[in-house]
Amino acid sequence: MSALVLALTAGAVVGLALGALGGGGGVLTAPALIHLLGFTPAAAATAGLVIVTVTTVGALPAHVRDGHVVRRTGAPFAAAGVVPAFLAGAAAARLPGSVLTVAFAAVAALAALRMLRPPDSRPASGVRAARAAGAGAGLGAVTGILGLRMRQAVGTSLLVIAVNSLAALAARAGSGGDLRWELTGPFAAAAVLGAWDGRRIAARVTGDALRKAFACALLAVAALMLVDAVR
Repeated sequence: MSALVLALTAGAVVGLALGALGGGGGVLTAPALIHLLGFTPAAAATAGLVIVTVTTVGALPAHVRDGHVVRRTGAPFAAAGVVPAFLAGAAAARLPGSVLTVAFAAVAALAALRMLRPPDSRPASGVRAARAAGAGAGLGAVTGILGLRMRQAVGTSLLVIAVNSLAALAARAGSGGDLRWELTGPFAAAAVLGAWDGRRIAARVTGDALRKAFACALLAVAALMLVDAVR
């Protein structure tokens, strides 16, 4: 299978995950770039940020239009994550490839564990701005909104991811290595289209089933990356 077809296929899968689940979908980007397309971990980190930023910004307007973005929760969450995301982006540019691979695996595992945890049963109004800000500062790019219904959580999570990804991308400007735009561009384009389909899937499939299925996939990805890092 050609690299272009792999890029388009992987982009569609990442977009579907982002559109259907919000937080967590972008975690698949770096592993796909490294293991399917042969990117170095450093280049994958930067290219992944480009792809996730383009995808979330492209998908966000539809969620805003449908009323699925809870700004009073998402805004403080996103704002609190800007500095951690920027610092993490700057630090990643100086880390060895094996360390970056372990970091990608850890992020995937954390995202999976958050998805497997039973959702908060309180209504959206129960999530206070201070709590969201604290979570944003602690997690940076590892986003997830507690206390919101599934479709609100997806839309609000995309807002947080877009802001944090832009911050991290700004920190990595000029330090991403060879981004191979002939693959990064099609990957991002397929992800944008996939995110639109993911939004429709989220409206038809129960949120609990989506979370559990994707969490299992993320745990498998985390395990594979850890094995690759220690070889």
